[in-house]
Amino acid sequence: MFHRRVVPPVDFKYLIHMIKYLFIPLLLILLGNSAEAQLRLPQASPKATVSQTIGLTDITVSYHTPGVRGRQVWGKLVPYGQVWRSGANESTLITFSDDVKINGTALPAGTYSFFTLPESETNWFVIFNRNTKLWGSEGYNPAEDIIRVPVKPEAIAFHETLHYYFSDVEASEGKLNLVWEKLKIPFMISVEVFDKAVATLKADLAQVKEDDWNSYAQAAQFLIQNNKQHELALQWINKSIKIKENFYNNWLKAQLLAQKDEYEEAVNLTKKALKLGPKESKTFSPLAQEMERSLDVWKVKMHSRD
Repeated sequence: MFHRRVVPPVDFKYLIHMIKYLFIPLLLILLGNSAEAQLRLPQASPKATVSQTIGLTDITVSYHTPGVRGRQVWGKLVPYGQVWRSGANESTLITFSDDVKINGTALPAGTYSFFTLPESETNWFVIFNRNTKLWGSEGYNPAEDIIRVPVKPEAIAFHETLHYYFSDVEASEGKLNLVWEKLKIPFMISVEVFDKAVATLKADLAQVKEDDWNSYAQAAQFLIQNNKQHELALQWINKSIKIKENFYNNWLKAQLLAQKDEYEEAVNLTKKALKLGPKESKTFSPLAQEMERSLDVWKVKMHSRD
């Protein structure tokens, strides 16, 4: 005889209670962690980047921007005699695409952590360190410094937020300035322009069209302006004239020959350029007076050598 097993009725209230007790807290934890990972909030010291090309060298500064917020900065928040991250959060990074000089001290191309050392109110150092993975100055090792360069801080009007900016930018140098509170820390960055420019010009000219007289003229003009590599300049300007002779490339060749003290030929080429010029009045007119003045000077120099 078979006995029928009696299955007790499901207590749904108890089952729901257990689900709430065991699973819902776990689900909330998972959801909470997921939500926390996605939160994006304003930072007290937001990240900033500033870039500048000096000559043909690209320079980029990546940093965080603390505010004064009523605090005493120099000598307290930033103590004297201690290396400072020169920003907030991670160490400030500066990248140079080519070798440079910092206030005359050589620094190879690369990316560096940038620190400052305020020894006193008037004596500071800027420091370029090879370790780019630091949080602020934690783990900073002076043995990893590439260079230390003395700089002089300058008093300025109040700036609440720390920032970097470039100024006094010319073809071969420019100034990088760190500004915060009532202080500016400036230093000069010098770059080598000529050799890199010549290499770039050679590469570019290898790609120009056969009828592009102007590119060869511009390349020659760069060498003439720098009064260097006369033979290469002569090669390029002759190529320009061969492609299409005009007042401008004749005028450039005249300047080049004058640099080589070949005044008779410079005079002849200038006269030729003055005759060709009116055909291109828009570009000729701004140069006409300079050409006339040069012609007079070179005539005198030519006759003085007879």
